[in-house]
Amino acid sequence: MAQAAAARLITKVVDAQAARGSASVVLTGGRNGNGLLAALASSAARDAIDWRRLDLWWGDERFLPEGDAERNVTQAREALLDAVPLDPARVHPMPASDGPFAGDPEAAAEAYEAELAAAPDPFDVVLLGVGPDTHVASLFPELPAVREQDRAVVAVHGAPKPPPTRLTLTLPAIRSAHEVWLLAAGEDKAAAAALALSGAGELQAPAAGAYGTARTLWLLDRAAASALPPELYPPATA
Repeated sequence: MAQAAAARLITKVVDAQAARGSASVVLTGGRNGNGLLAALASSAARDAIDWRRLDLWWGDERFLPEGDAERNVTQAREALLDAVPLDPARVHPMPASDGPFAGDPEAAAEAYEAELAAAPDPFDVVLLGVGPDTHVASLFPELPAVREQDRAVVAVHGAPKPPPTRLTLTLPAIRSAHEVWLLAAGEDKAAAAALALSGAGELQAPAAGAYGTARTLWLLDRAAASALPPELYPPATA
């Protein structure tokens, strides 16, 4: 799945850059997101991308100190970003807990929202890993952030996965993207994929509320697709 997603992403970025000179991608963390970045790093086609004309954003971040091993940006740098010639001014990590917004995740969220508002173009692709509980970014079922309709970025308190304090894009921000890609690999994601694709509401299954203006793409491996209803994933014929 990671290799297939990486190949698709290279094509999408190259096409966007050919069309308007630049591209904008929102990265995701976690097992699937980092697996995609590692696959991209090892791809023979990675240099087809003009990395200096690529804007990178994040869908969510753990509100931890800069350089913490659990931060998504730290893991992304290790998996890919340190190996490609990005323009540092076009890499937009979410604020850390020990920077200008130490102890104030709400102010950090407001600052990132302002940075997004100043961006000239909408996202070409938002990448989202799907959690076993159907969460995407740091939008967890039934928590206040998944209900947000006005803000683009909010702070999350009491997340069911540690650390409890995070920053996240909201569903309206995600849905402003041209394309939203949802990544799920492994048997532990099967129930979540089936629930989100079977008509569940976004409050109970946030992944169900993540979609793009032009395209929504689910990228699943066979194990993650194993619980999908037959009408969504018909069995292969001999």
